[in-house]
Amino acid sequence: MSYDYDLLVIGGGSAGLATAQRAARYGATVAVVEQDQLGGVCVNRGCVPKKLMVYAANVAHWLETAADYGWQIGQASFHWQSFRAARDQVLESIRQSYIQKLADAGITILYGHAAFIDPHHVTVADRKISAQTIVIAVGGQPLKPDIPGIEAALTSREMFGLDALPQRMAILGGGYIGVEFAHVLARFGVEITLLNHEECLLTGFDHDLSAAVQQGLEQLGVNVLCDTTIASMQPQGNGFELILSGSRSDSLMVDQVLCATGRKVNLDGLNLEQAGVTIDQKAIAVDEYSRTCQPHIYAVGDCTNRMPLTPVARAEGIAVAETVFGPTPRCIDYTWVPSAVFAHPEAATVGLTEADARQHYGDDIQCHRQDFRPLFSRMGKQSSSTLLKLVTQRSSGRVLGVHAVFDGAAEAIQGLALALKQGITQSDLKVMIGVHPTALEELFG
Repeated sequence: MSYDYDLLVIGGGSAGLATAQRAARYGATVAVVEQDQLGGVCVNRGCVPKKLMVYAANVAHWLETAADYGWQIGQASFHWQSFRAARDQVLESIRQSYIQKLADAGITILYGHAAFIDPHHVTVADRKISAQTIVIAVGGQPLKPDIPGIEAALTSREMFGLDALPQRMAILGGGYIGVEFAHVLARFGVEITLLNHEECLLTGFDHDLSAAVQQGLEQLGVNVLCDTTIASMQPQGNGFELILSGSRSDSLMVDQVLCATGRKVNLDGLNLEQAGVTIDQKAIAVDEYSRTCQPHIYAVGDCTNRMPLTPVARAEGIAVAETVFGPTPRCIDYTWVPSAVFAHPEAATVGLTEADARQHYGDDIQCHRQDFRPLFSRMGKQSSSTLLKLVTQRSSGRVLGVHAVFDGAAEAIQGLALALKQGITQSDLKVMIGVHPTALEELFG
């Protein structure tokens, strides 16, 4: 049977584009279906615009500390509209670069919503398309909790498009998305209350890292309320009254609420039942090669129940292209994937937390923690601390996890991830010679 394309990718985000480009290198005829903007959440409403906000927030930090280093700077103010216009130009340039790269690779872009007719056919804008292999890379979208009145709250999707910043904002959710928005908005002068129904921020991260990040937020003036959530949200004048529950049962007045309470998979309208694709726990079920129950249909990225990180999504897409069109099938090792929280200071982690390590290895665990004041803050009035924590196996000395909080931790953790994957031990670190003066040199010697 002949098909229109060797590969049809549904979704033009990080995972889908990586799949398409790698497959095209092997000579496959490829089409990408996108119903919104190329780049997906990461480029348009996620990692990239948020990181640009982090850069802007870091400028505020430099301005605050400039006088400590001899710089005499006048009154500075942040203009959201100017930042937003410059940011949008950057995002558009990235989207255009994707369009050009796809064109150069001979990849067809089909704009519209894709829906399965049968396992090998989909409709896109009233056009019937067939493909020998189909990769689903539709990603996810923000999920609002079931709270009365919460429909008036923002999600990250709307946050980037605000015409003006509010004076007072409540952020519901203490994961990395909520924490990062709390950091940047506080730097921009917004009065932030961060509400988290868990007992601590950043559930799933090491507890010492979470505590250090919370301390940094509180030093910025963020009001962190753990074990607290919103019972109801009611319009009040130009803002909202939030009735709290949990450790607090009073009310809170804010101008706006941002929900950062998780995401759900974009499965609506795909007609997966027509393709015979199985859903498990509200996501697409796949095996270690990202293959669904249909041997020619794959799913990658946030539409599966795996690790919802952009680099992971890209890696999954490349692995699928290698499996289908390359010389050797390939799957992903999720063991040593680093991650970061772009707050101030930055937090980064790879490997097992102390709690996870003790669950796996019991008493055969040893933790090595260092807290110290970084050199930069010693000339400043603002207190800041660096955290370095190693989790090792006592019997072998192997490093099982690294957790760090300091400016630049996100860049540094990537080299450590490779070292952990190669089985580095604490003894190996002790004979290393670091760069002085830096934070990571404290791990060596």
